[in-house]
Amino acid sequence: MPDMRFSPPNPIRIADRVNGLNAVSVRSHNERLVLALLLQHGGTSRLAIGEKTGLSAQTISVIVRSLEKEGLVAKGKAQKGRVGPPTIPMSLNPEGAFSIGISIGFRKTEVVLIDFVGTVVVHKTLQHETAGDHHVHPDIFTTTQDILAELSVKRRIRVAGIGLALPDLFEDSEPLDRLRKQLESEIDLEVFLQNDVTAAAGGESLFGAARDLDNYLFFYIGAKVHSRLILNHQIYNAASTKPYDVGLLELERGLGSNAVYADELWERSQGLGNFDAALAEWQKKCVELIKAKLAELGQFVDVTTVVLSSYIPPEICREICSYLINDTTNLSAIVGGLEVAPKAVGAASLPFASRFMT
Repeated sequence: MPDMRFSPPNPIRIADRVNGLNAVSVRSHNERLVLALLLQHGGTSRLAIGEKTGLSAQTISVIVRSLEKEGLVAKGKAQKGRVGPPTIPMSLNPEGAFSIGISIGFRKTEVVLIDFVGTVVVHKTLQHETAGDHHVHPDIFTTTQDILAELSVKRRIRVAGIGLALPDLFEDSEPLDRLRKQLESEIDLEVFLQNDVTAAAGGESLFGAARDLDNYLFFYIGAKVHSRLILNHQIYNAASTKPYDVGLLELERGLGSNAVYADELWERSQGLGNFDAALAEWQKKCVELIKAKLAELGQFVDVTTVVLSSYIPPEICREICSYLINDTTNLSAIVGGLEVAPKAVGAASLPFASRFMT
């Protein structure tokens, strides 16, 4: 079934012709359609928007003028064609809106501020005193307030909300409700909740390597490995959310007496005698896991693309993808495009998805 355990509220968009982005009203589906198209295909002419959406030229003209007036879209330089008048490409304005994303992880909490096209403007990491999936770091609130305080007035009023990505253990819990209410009270921004892996998959679909993909199997490598199935841009979750014990904790265990936290592995790998062997063995386990999940899925649906997301160095993920492609016929395997805090960026995408996109 679709993963809706922490789904955002009914889609809403920021009202037009108001001061900043604080007033909320429902906007037309057509406006959302244009914004979503410009996010996926930046630098698109009005003619191309009409071809892709089926909207009339007059409707597109009215919508684009309104969005441009709000500062949500911007014109590019006119491009001369072989025939006819020059075309003017339209794109989302990176300064049109901003969003905060918070991801609570196994050993750390990450807080990001992103712009309207998903670029990370600010990134803060809060280390937990002890490992676990249920810690709420006490500095979440002051860190978020500090990020907002450093923004100019023009940027601050364009912050669309806070996205909060949480592990499975927070589902239907009292700490979850308490955290949401405290954030909304202290920060005075609406909070949008989502499971952390689902948020990462959504962020990859909006801003990352999967933005042009309709159907694929998404894997996130963290302390453990999690997966999601995406069909026609809809994120689906298995009946069981149990993660696969082949993640970075397994790599740490493989180093035995030389074990260090995964965050330190890439910096200290040259000083770890059995690092290369442990890494190769771990990558092999990852490949076997993904192949097994593809085989299971193949009984019901034919998916030929895998997207691999993680905060570990992308070259490590690229090696796993290469092994997959070599071992599997007709498979495309790509590394996610969100290299900085994928779960937090996915969390930050939630206010955008709810307020601006179809």
